[in-house]
Amino acid sequence: MHDSILTIHVLNQAEGIPGAGITVELWRMAPLEQVAVVMTDSDGKSPTPLLPPGTFVPGRYELRFRIGDYWAARGMAPDPAYFDVVAINVGFSTAGGHYHVPLGCTPWAYSTYRGS
Repeated sequence: MHDSILTIHVLNQAEGIPGAGITVELWRMAPLEQVAVVMTDSDGKSPTPLLPPGTFVPGRYELRFRIGDYWAARGMAPDPAYFDVVAINVGFSTAGGHYHVPLGCTPWAYSTYRGS
């Protein structure tokens, strides 16, 4: 276990607001195991770290942002949703410190980067 942590943030770029109420899953890839499930808060952030200090294990992970339901609830998704689940595969090392993965999205596009 290490002191690094993982947090996320979702931004609704179509309307210029936080992506609140989006389910985000975290999966460890080897062995395949679901590690956490959170729903973004009113600021579009994880209410708690997905990998808090003391539970962080280096390795390959996949974040699954379930944005299709979010856009459908807002009346903005085509049927079927163009993007239903956005999966982002990332590698975390022991020296990473605070990993932060923001997702900017619309019903038709998304972008991400390593945040701070």
